[in-house]
Amino acid sequence: MIVGLTGGIASGKSSISSQLVRMDFLVIDADVLAREVVQPGTDGLQEVIATFGEQYVGIDGTLDRERLAMLIFSDPEARARLNGIIHPRVREAMREKAEEYTKMDARRVAVLDVPLLFEVGTHTLVDVTVLVYAPVALQLTRLMKRNGLDEHAARQRIGAQMDIEEKRRMADVIVENVGKEDNVPRLAEALGDVLRTMAADGARVGGSFDRSHVVKVTVR
Repeated sequence: MIVGLTGGIASGKSSISSQLVRMDFLVIDADVLAREVVQPGTDGLQEVIATFGEQYVGIDGTLDRERLAMLIFSDPEARARLNGIIHPRVREAMREKAEEYTKMDARRVAVLDVPLLFEVGTHTLVDVTVLVYAPVALQLTRLMKRNGLDEHAARQRIGAQMDIEEKRRMADVIVENVGKEDNVPRLAEALGDVLRTMAADGARVGGSFDRSHVVKVTVR
């Protein structure tokens, strides 16, 4: 079974993902691959340079991510162009890694950790989608504290993603990460149990998984 794991910014997705790694799930991180596809010497980096200019490359030849982030978080068209360069390459790499892993044993679960799972269409490649959910007000508080941003900058970054409530309507499994940080290991354990059960039951696109029934994962 191939799972797409996503969340809003500061929802706690990365913390859940890290716990799944500790639980011996194969987690394929889109952010890691997104860096790999624009390393020096790649056609991805050359396309970024051709699209945005040499000023977004540092003196060491690597992509100046901070400078490019300032552009794409303030310019939706630039963000769409960058996504069009990076995400097709990332999707293909993720698909290859996941299929190679799962074809060896039908009971295996590969987790694709993708911040923009729905936005860039990667959800169409997976059997089950999982959303780590926190409401916008909580996202805002966490993001301002975590990144040292003012409210305007934090809202700008949240607004660069699909609305979290829209993601909630699209997801098959919702992990309610609305409590304290020390709840995360228990949430991940509960999610792991859900995913293993789904895999054992043969959850597949067009298969036995009932997509009309959303599974909610919570802890008290």
